Amino acid sequence: MTGRETLLSIEGLTKAYPGVIANSDVSFRIGLGEVHALLGENGAGKSTLVKMIYGLVRPDAGRMLLRGAEYAPADPHAARKAGVAMVFQHFSLFEALNVAENVSLGMENPPSQGQLARRIREVSQAYGLPLDPARLVGDLSAGERQRVEIVRCLLQDPKLLIMDEPTSVLTPQEVEILFRTLRQLSAEGTAILYISHKLEEIRALCDTATVLRLGKVVGTCTPRAKSARELAEMMVGKLLNETRRSGSAPGAAVIEVQGLSVRSPNPFGTALKDVSFSVRRGEVLGIGGVAGNGQDELLAALSGEVSAPKGAVMLNGTDIGALGPNGRRSLAVLSAPEERLGHAAAPDMSLTENAVLTGAAREGLVRGGFVNWGKARAFAERIIREFDVRTPGPGNAARALSGGNLQKFVIGREILQRPDVLVVNQPTWGVDASAAAAIRQALLDLAEGGTAVIVISQDLDELMEIADRFAALNEGRLSAPRPTEGLSIEEIGMMMGGAHGMEVAHAQG
Repeated sequence: MTGRETLLSIEGLTKAYPGVIANSDVSFRIGLGEVHALLGENGAGKSTLVKMIYGLVRPDAGRMLLRGAEYAPADPHAARKAGVAMVFQHFSLFEALNVAENVSLGMENPPSQGQLARRIREVSQAYGLPLDPARLVGDLSAGERQRVEIVRCLLQDPKLLIMDEPTSVLTPQEVEILFRTLRQLSAEGTAILYISHKLEEIRALCDTATVLRLGKVVGTCTPRAKSARELAEMMVGKLLNETRRSGSAPGAAVIEVQGLSVRSPNPFGTALKDVSFSVRRGEVLGIGGVAGNGQDELLAALSGEVSAPKGAVMLNGTDIGALGPNGRRSLAVLSAPEERLGHAAAPDMSLTENAVLTGAAREGLVRGGFVNWGKARAFAERIIREFDVRTPGPGNAARALSGGNLQKFVIGREILQRPDVLVVNQPTWGVDASAAAAIRQALLDLAEGGTAVIVISQDLDELMEIADRFAALNEGRLSAPRPTEGLSIEEIGMMMGGAHGMEVAHAQG
């Protein structure tokens, strides 16, 4: 933070909850106009720290100074009044209201709707985030909704803007627009505290990074002087294994999807429209896209939760579209949905019972209608051991696990059943860097053994790292899969934005 006047000084902040110390003696500084990254694994203490800065949580010890004066906001209203604004990862917008109405709800003293509409147009144009104040929020894309949140903050002239995972719902082009805006704000003297698990973005955008581990500051660095791997290793405190890509050529097509069109079981979901692709033995197909474009529906159609039209889903030349999840599992078509608790796992059931839910047939855990609990427990213990699931034991309820540990259990449960086809949605969402590397390696090892792997993810870096081919979902349509090697970020962004041209209609495996 060389050469910058200090805006916010954090000195020895500590916050404890029953059984856990969220932050322990945290100290660092943010300069005027500085883009400062806050890095750390899940559970490192990032969320608690920014909640203290924004007035949502009171620290147990330590102090903060804003422009040299004591700063101890009692609530977010006090934080905003002092010049601290925050854009949360999950938007707080009302879909039935228009942009101006939503913006006014988050302001301390909103002007008239006419004046506010003019100010929204002025500010959104000035920062390259064009918005129509009269449009209903329900009609906006995820990127446009984020603009509403940012413009609402900018109208209050913040000196510090906190951003929590701001690019998780954006296309690459929208990310570039956001970065231009943040650089403009920085040049005008607004400091930005930036939280993201996307390390290449941190390297491209941020001036300084403070790294948290287990609630403590373990280092400060200049991100662009470090590689993404070095930043990840600072976060986890150990060297990470390199992910290996298979050099062998894929085999014959295992699963073929042709002209798949299905309605969403969710009234707010996205119908699949004429989706076509195939995946070969030993191949990883990566499917990207902004959330809400048909990812859940595609997994449901492939797993058997939703029936597919005749001839739309073929396994080794046999139509399996009418089979339910158990029928497809018996044929070694396995899946792991994005929603861990409630969909992938039953919250109040033990890990052993959750192992039985999907492993009964392939692991021989049920015979004559009776569960072999000894065998089921051994299977659960194997998952826990091989995927480093942090839990007291297989008798623990699924809801007692952290999100990252439950994800390791769910993914491990499917991988250890030796699938011929594995479909996973957001395989490393919410897990730390070392666990994410292990899951990605397990998926590659599975493909190396001949499994056809379909990875649906919003993490483009992940897909580029492990996938042989890439396709993008947009409003329920899938672009033609293309080899990941040589694919540019601009091309990926166009595919995600729906600019597929005639490729959509002629998508080939």
